[in-house]
Amino acid sequence: MSMSFERYMLDMIQPMRDELTSLGITELRTPEEVEENLPNAKGTALVVINSVCGCAAGQCRPGVAQALQHEVVPDHLFTVFAGQDKEATAKAREYFAPYPPSSPSIALMKDGELVHFIERHSIENRSAVEIAADLTNAFDKYCK
Repeated sequence: MSMSFERYMLDMIQPMRDELTSLGITELRTPEEVEENLPNAKGTALVVINSVCGCAAGQCRPGVAQALQHEVVPDHLFTVFAGQDKEATAKAREYFAPYPPSSPSIALMKDGELVHFIERHSIENRSAVEIAADLTNAFDKYCK
């Protein structure tokens, strides 16, 4: 791959990363960062599996942004980027069993255990408002 193509891809992907990190969500870019954070996060943790696909842009990231405006939110906010940070994403997905890998997807964990999961098929067929409502209901149930 040429350097200019790699730079182009980084330039294309960065705004997709920034859309979540600007909300205060911490990127986990290595398996070690995932291992350090997910199982040890006391309380609740939101984990967004980010993606370059249209439903990530149109529904997932905007739905997460809306949900984080809610008065009750998780204690920790994390994201991994499928297709970009492959090893970190694979490590994060180990915590989402029995769900198969899908991106984008959104996990809510409590004390290191998965308590709520939104798969890709439940993202691409719903609006950002519906995804935000799903998340805020989960926040109300698990984050108090």
